[in-house]
Amino acid sequence: MMLKGRVTTALLGAFVLAGTSYADQSAAPNYSKAEVHMMVREAHTADQYRALASYFRAQQSKFQAQAQSEKQEWERRSQNVAGPSAKYPRPVDSSKNRYDYFTYEAGQMGKQAAHYESLSAEPQLAERK
Repeated sequence: MMLKGRVTTALLGAFVLAGTSYADQSAAPNYSKAEVHMMVREAHTADQYRALASYFRAQQSKFQAQAQSEKQEWERRSQNVAGPSAKYPRPVDSSKNRYDYFTYEAGQMGKQAAHYESLSAEPQLAERK
């Protein structure tokens, strides 16, 4: 009976730690695809452009982190390319493709963020003149 209580306490502690870790990650804006499209359509002020830029920067950093993780997996898998791992599709190819995808998406998010950052700066330049 004491073992059951200890296991329950350990699981509860793990869930609490996981919840606080999740709360730290949710500080970045998290919008659905429809919400982002609506924000893009309706953006006309510098604040709206800054909100879009911060969203795309957060997405860029997320994809960069995923790419870094996948690069490590790619390097790990490239150590073993003989035997069953040599058959197509090889696990190393899958990791390389995922790394390429995450790198591409991070670049696209960076371009979007730069675009909205430039749009948010334009009204400030007009106000100074």
